[in-house]
Amino acid sequence: MDLIPIVETLGENNVEALMGLIVGMVFGIAAQRSSFCLRAATVEFARGRLGPRMAIWLLTFSTAVVWVQGAQSLGLFRADDSRLMAVSGSWSGAVIGGLMFGAGMVLARGCSGRLLVLAATGNLRSVIAGLVFALVAQMSLHGWLAPFRTWLASLWTTAGGRNVHLMDALGLSQNLGLWLGVASAFLALFLAYRHKLTWTSLIFASGVGFAVALGWIATWTLAQIAFEPVNVTSATFTGPSANTLMFFLEPAPRLRFDIGLVPGVVLGAFLAALFAKELKWQGYDGADAMRRSLFGAALMGFGGMLAGGCAIGSLTGASVFAATAWLALLSMWIGAGLTDLLVDQRGRRGLPVAV
Repeated sequence: MDLIPIVETLGENNVEALMGLIVGMVFGIAAQRSSFCLRAATVEFARGRLGPRMAIWLLTFSTAVVWVQGAQSLGLFRADDSRLMAVSGSWSGAVIGGLMFGAGMVLARGCSGRLLVLAATGNLRSVIAGLVFALVAQMSLHGWLAPFRTWLASLWTTAGGRNVHLMDALGLSQNLGLWLGVASAFLALFLAYRHKLTWTSLIFASGVGFAVALGWIATWTLAQIAFEPVNVTSATFTGPSANTLMFFLEPAPRLRFDIGLVPGVVLGAFLAALFAKELKWQGYDGADAMRRSLFGAALMGFGGMLAGGCAIGSLTGASVFAATAWLALLSMWIGAGLTDLLVDQRGRRGLPVAV
């Protein structure tokens, strides 16, 4: 698709924000209809199950990897041009931030992306937790917590001023990334068949992964023709949530991909819930639940910014095989599993996973 006439008509910033809006809507619709949730998948796994939530997450992961790696093979996208790969990564940030984020999403009962989706359907718990998440993320990016985050991130960084490609680090061919995605897809489909998931759930789970690839391809394509520098990025919600919050507070805000992404998720999830008749007001069950949720949201805000991305952001980074993103994602699984074991499973063993 030739973007030049559209860019000349609407302007680069408006097109970038429109891309974010479209990617966000695709993500929001797909995530709402598939009930995609990393927290639910990690809890299933921590309780010794490879259940339907794990199948949904694996299908999302595999779809993102296959589409992104396939796009690179066809010349539609180049991961080396992304900011994620062009700057130093933080090993220490990935580990510490990932553990914090994983713990936070269990306490808050949803990662940052899931909170956005639930907020759009009338879940007031997610609205409040999401605001706390965005506020702490902004404090970690430019506020009082920024020096502490910077210090933790600088403890152990990648060499050479760039991030590390996982396949290069392991001495493997980059083409294996595509086959890893295919293998993950077969495992996901096996679990889906075993747990009798509907084709609708599978299609929408794939849609979440497709949104990740769509973001990478769209921003990379715009960067090739734009006069001003464009950050080649995709779906992630730590930085975008903080930037969207500041967009409404700054005197002269600038439209960009982030500013379209977050409202797009909310709009897409709202429309999906509206047509499915799943809009419902929900609130906290009590002070203890609220305290737990807000503490978890704060952990996610700082942890996500330190790790270089949230649960979705780490999946987005994993799709281009950024080594620190894979480490952050692994740390999130560990942090979530330990928190579920120490907090939720104590005295409640054998209960089904609550989403």
